[in-house]
Amino acid sequence: MSEVKQHSTYAEQIEKLHSRGYIISDNAVCEDKLEHIGYYRLSAYFLPFKKEDNRYIDGLTFDRVYHIYEFDRKLRNLLFAAIEVIEVSLRARLSYYHSQKYGPLGYLDRASFNTKHDAEKFKTNINREIENNKKVQFVKHHIEKYDGQFPLWVICELFTFGMISYFYNDLKTADKKEFAGSYYKEMVSWLRCCTDLRNICAHYGRLYYRIFSAMPSGFSISEAEKRRLWGALLSVRALYPSDEKWNNEFMPGIESLFEEYKDDINLYHLAFPKNWATELRK
Repeated sequence: MSEVKQHSTYAEQIEKLHSRGYIISDNAVCEDKLEHIGYYRLSAYFLPFKKEDNRYIDGLTFDRVYHIYEFDRKLRNLLFAAIEVIEVSLRARLSYYHSQKYGPLGYLDRASFNTKHDAEKFKTNINREIENNKKVQFVKHHIEKYDGQFPLWVICELFTFGMISYFYNDLKTADKKEFAGSYYKEMVSWLRCCTDLRNICAHYGRLYYRIFSAMPSGFSISEAEKRRLWGALLSVRALYPSDEKWNNEFMPGIESLFEEYKDDINLYHLAFPKNWATELRK
């Protein structure tokens, strides 16, 4: 078993980068970025440029890697905002559909879901969210006035994206078809992709050159594209509820971001096709 790596000073970290062929024009600027971002976190953005001998490709500069880091940070913000629109819409539509058909407390009845539904686990997750939010006004109100009974359209405000995905996946097949139409099967994978992507964005994880665990179905793209950001982004596009908002709010932002960093990023690292903007519009 290897020993745990020892602490390195900023000067030692910079020297390590120099020794591996990394071009640093200003050590003071580099040290400032290492102080506020961290060597370990920033080093993940070196991965696309690393050679087999553990050195970096010729001509790689600190500025370029830092620009990619900034591109990634801004991209996370755009995607997180888009997923928020999806999440709020799904909460509203799923709670309306299910409560209309099975009643305000029908979500607590295992008979309103398919046979794979784990009602006890679902209730445990719900109770955990209630406990974690018991001081929130609407939660406190329903505990005190309604003896802790929450209609679906209320309790779903506490659902995580993962719980929303779980909720949809456990619907009866007929209900999935009625709710999602012809894409009822593909929607399960899209929700998983968006759950994965949302959690990465929420914890400030790296998107650039990342291999995702969840893969979407229903798109005519390669396995490599399914594993990179392109597949996840197509899932976001598929679930986004408004074509107009997508084209007029989301697309201008992401097109502007890619234009700003076009000299630093590589579409291949994201598995984006050259005509990505055209394909992404609704």
